[in-house]
Formats: sequence, C-alpha cells, structure tokens
Amino acid sequence: MTWHVIQHKPAQGDRALTHLQNQDIPCFYPKVQVEKVRNGKRVQVLEPLFPGYIFINLTPSNPVWGKLRSTRGVMRIVSFAHKPAEVPPEVIQQIRLGLDKVAALGGIRPGQKVELLDGPFKGIEAVFEAYEGAERAVVLISFMQTVQRVKVPVAALG
Repeated sequence: MTWHVIQHKPAQGDRALTHLQNQDIPCFYPKVQVEKVRNGKRVQVLEPLFPGYIFINLTPSNPVWGKLRSTRGVMRIVSFAHKPAEVPPEVIQQIRLGLDKVAALGGIRPGQKVELLDGPFKGIEAVFEAYEGAERAVVLISFMQTVQRVKVPVAALG
C-alpha cells in the first residue's frame, strides 16, 4: 500500500474524511492546535496542517479508486501525468513525529524562558510574559541590571 493525496472541496475536509473512512480507506488528515484572535479574544482552534488535502493509503489495484472522485467532499486525486502522486511513507512518519512534538510543547506559557532569534535583541534569553495581538508578544529581558518589557514578533521567539 502506498500513500496518495486527495484534494477536498473548500470547507469540506471533515466531510470528505468521514465518507472516505466509511469506505474503509485508511486516511491521515493532520490537524494542529493554533491560536486565533476572534472578537478581540485569543481562542484555540484545531486547523488542518495541509488545508485542502487528505492523505489516503491504497494499493494501485484497489477497486475503490473508481469511487474516489464521486465521494462526498472529495474534489480530485492529486496526480502528475495522469498518475496519482505517491507520498513516501517516511514523509508521513515525519509528519506524525512533528505533530507529536508540537502537541507535547503546547505553545509558549507565561514565565517560560525563550530565546530571541531575530531583531536587535537576537541571541538574548528572555522570559515570555504574554501575547499582544495575533503577531506580537511581550517578553522580559534583563538589561542594564533592570528587567525591561519588550514587544517582539512571535516569529522571533525560539
């Protein structure tokens, strides 16, 4: 059996997944917990890691191939030169391992030590204090024998 990719219709990933699983097709639809700002509040949302795509595991001779395009929620099979694209099992395994690492970290918590990876304070160790909006964070750095509050992009935290 080899892994392949199907593209689902917009906003119908869960529907496509359910109908594929009802046909006993092994599927992998990786999702991650992300923080979003909605109505001025930070909320946790589960979103697909690869929006629009679901991995399926089938043999080339499986008769289900003919039914895939008519499965509810499925738009098409990702193909190259009229042949379904194959995804090596090592890639799927690496994605699964990465998801496990992300789940174990659980995001940055107040009081957690972080390193600034970019900007004028690059390389300095800081203490995470809070998020400020969707893309900025407030950190505490020790500078000239005092603790300073500094606002930095979330992407600059490591």
